[in-house]
Amino acid sequence: MPMTITEKILAKAARKKSVTPGENIWLNVDTLMTHDVCGPPTIQIWKDEFGEKARIWDKNKLVIFPDHYIYTSDKHAIRNVDILRKFASDYNLPNYYDVGTARYKGVCHIALAEEGFNRPGTVLIGTDSHTCTAGAFGLFATGVGNTDAAFVLGTGKIWEKVPESMQFIFDGNMPDYLTAKDLILHVLGEITTDGATYRAMEFSGQAIQSLNVDERMTLTNMAVEAGGMNGIIAADAVIEDYLKGKTQQPYEILQSDPDARYHSKYRFDVEKLEPVVAKPHSPDNRDTVRKVQGTPLTRAYIGSCTGGKLTDFIHAAKILKGRRVVIPTFVVPASTSIARKLKSETYEGQRLIDILTDSGCVLAPSSCAACLGGPADTIGRSIDNDVVISTTNRNFPGRMGSKNAGIFLASPLTVAASALKGAITDPREFLQ
Repeated sequence: MPMTITEKILAKAARKKSVTPGENIWLNVDTLMTHDVCGPPTIQIWKDEFGEKARIWDKNKLVIFPDHYIYTSDKHAIRNVDILRKFASDYNLPNYYDVGTARYKGVCHIALAEEGFNRPGTVLIGTDSHTCTAGAFGLFATGVGNTDAAFVLGTGKIWEKVPESMQFIFDGNMPDYLTAKDLILHVLGEITTDGATYRAMEFSGQAIQSLNVDERMTLTNMAVEAGGMNGIIAADAVIEDYLKGKTQQPYEILQSDPDARYHSKYRFDVEKLEPVVAKPHSPDNRDTVRKVQGTPLTRAYIGSCTGGKLTDFIHAAKILKGRRVVIPTFVVPASTSIARKLKSETYEGQRLIDILTDSGCVLAPSSCAACLGGPADTIGRSIDNDVVISTTNRNFPGRMGSKNAGIFLASPLTVAASALKGAITDPREFLQ
């Protein structure tokens, strides 16, 4: 029976020869991830439901990252990290990456990749909607609520309905003024924020295979903005090369069958696309940069699991080198590893960190920071009447702080270009 890559992974996890969309199955989970926002309630539910005999099904498969509400004096945020710290100590957890220590890694979705937990052909469940980021490695990754996560914590299993798959094919060679962020914002504009509800979004085509790991993660990260259950890209040599030295655990590279059935298919020629933004207050409120060019801005933000990867900062450096921003511009590396690489990686002979700081950007510690708004002392957090251009993944009212701020989502190229002029600017102006 022909199957898509998502169906094959789910069949494998359910120990079945095949599965079909709409079928309900028990999945054996390979990795469970949680963080400081959802970890404490997940732990409490697990204790309440499993009682005195509560046991973690497999400590080696549980991964915990404080990353959302950190670098703050907020007592509630500090309490949440304290709960995780005690839980990790009480149960001697090997994969707890505590903030304030040498083990701290940064944003969970990027740290999962860097620490080798994203293995092709596996099932990764996380208490965060952007867990779908990991699908860039050819695995099934989805976000769940605290109750479902608590059940996984105690049993290693989860009950899921097999999703229908949608296929998004990108043909052509990527122009230098386009990034993966432009591609996914274009998709969102086409299908809207509920266009893939409870479906798998599978990305393929010449342009996709040409993308590096960072860019692939941007695509799958924002599948959930279309309501997708998961985003996925078949693993290839690019992924296998990335995984070298990161994991000794087994994995399996799976591909969709040529005659697999899809709910729908979309095809795009990247050479005919242009830079886009998502206007306030929804990720699907797409428009071309050209049409909104000149919109005044009060601040810019380059960071998050979507836009704070090394490739994102290289894109920004192409625009910022030798120039100065004219509005407050915040740079937040998604991981501590990326933060270190900013000091060693160069663009045209100059260190990335020097390009960013010389241009006037404010460099912040690796974390989710203002992407989720956070406590009042969160760096980069928007205030009333702000108009922000950001590489983050959501622009709902209040998402980055004030409910009275307007947020435009864009690629790091567009954000950097706009920071230089204090208004939305087409990056092609600086790339010519």
